[in-house]
Amino acid sequence: MQMYRIKQGSPDVWVKKTSLFGLQKSCPCRRGFRMKNLSEPNSTARPPLITAHNFPALIFGIFLIVVTICGNILVCLSVCREKALKTTTNYFIVSLAAADLLLAVLVLPLFVYAEFQGGVWSLDTVVCDGLMAMDVMLCTASIFNLCAISVDRFIAVSVPLNYNRRHVDHRQIILLSGTWLLALAVASPIIFGINNVPNRDPTVCKLEDDNYVVYSSVCSFFIPCPIMLLLYCGMFHGLRRWEEARKAKLKKSIQACRKLQHAAAAAALPPLAALPTPMPVLPRVIQQDLAQCNVDELDDDMQPSCPLPPEYNNSTIQTIAYTEIQNTAQRKKRAKINGRERKAMKVLPVVVGAFLFCWTPFFVVHTTRALCETCEISHYLMSTVTWLGYVNSALNPIIYTVFNTEFRRFFQKFLHSTCCYSASRMDENIMMP
Repeated sequence: MQMYRIKQGSPDVWVKKTSLFGLQKSCPCRRGFRMKNLSEPNSTARPPLITAHNFPALIFGIFLIVVTICGNILVCLSVCREKALKTTTNYFIVSLAAADLLLAVLVLPLFVYAEFQGGVWSLDTVVCDGLMAMDVMLCTASIFNLCAISVDRFIAVSVPLNYNRRHVDHRQIILLSGTWLLALAVASPIIFGINNVPNRDPTVCKLEDDNYVVYSSVCSFFIPCPIMLLLYCGMFHGLRRWEEARKAKLKKSIQACRKLQHAAAAAALPPLAALPTPMPVLPRVIQQDLAQCNVDELDDDMQPSCPLPPEYNNSTIQTIAYTEIQNTAQRKKRAKINGRERKAMKVLPVVVGAFLFCWTPFFVVHTTRALCETCEISHYLMSTVTWLGYVNSALNPIIYTVFNTEFRRFFQKFLHSTCCYSASRMDENIMMP
């Protein structure tokens, strides 16, 4: 803490220069308030500090907290109550929403309070250490959850036969629990007192050890993010190969159906014009099935859509053997990526992109500040990247609403039922004598 005495006639004006998370701010004092010079004799008491309240930070902070809490609660409720959303990928999304929700409940209120106080930490240092520990752990849990989602999606695309899409198995349990345990391990040095340094300024709440700032940034961001991006690149490469293989199989199936159609047309059958009109025509049946031809979707017990006419029962028809149309048990076991999972894969890159956009400036700026002692970083830049990082916790539910139809449908249904219930309760209260 540094006190600056500014001579402006009488009385003197004192200005305190303080910081929050490394954010340097000047807190103007009122004219007419006199404080003793600490260098004067008999001046042993710590002078009171007068700080300027930051009302825009308070208003924006309250709005951010409300949006983050409501949005992430809706995400958790949608997966718990909507059967169509109970997939393994969405369980990881619930874990991510839980981290954002805890961040909004435990970290953001104290951060907003300190910002409202003009950057001055007026609470106990123990509370500050708890805030730092929760901040590091929950932000790390968020990015580790995104990394776990990328691992889960990569396994689903690369090894689909061994992937369970509806029930959480031991692999998903290990990933889910591992994200939180590793996040706790990254934040554990703060819990064990690394922030208790000598001559610590009690009016500043920040990470005191620059080496720990670098360590936590590397563990929380600079290692997981490249891994996550590589996994997503591999996942989309595998998904593209899967789509190409599926189209190739569909093309072969259509060619096989056409060969059967030509064989039926070339067979020694009665002319089509001689057949009664209500009687179904075999080539038309084949052509109708051709439009919906998908060999992978056939079942062993599937029967023809309509019986053959009696005139065809004793007729000789030319047949061809085509091995690609064999509906064996091996083909039935072949895993398929359904449309819901492809939609989830379209949403997740947007979530990852928003996370990188919000948190990359924060980690880059804070790591640069810890490594470069001579670098002067503007307090406006520090404040901007800190707020931008916390904004990410409110973005994920908005992304789900915009890009995922099932989440959006549940959100609309839940909000509609809530509004109707509130309106009915108000009507009952009005009608009561």
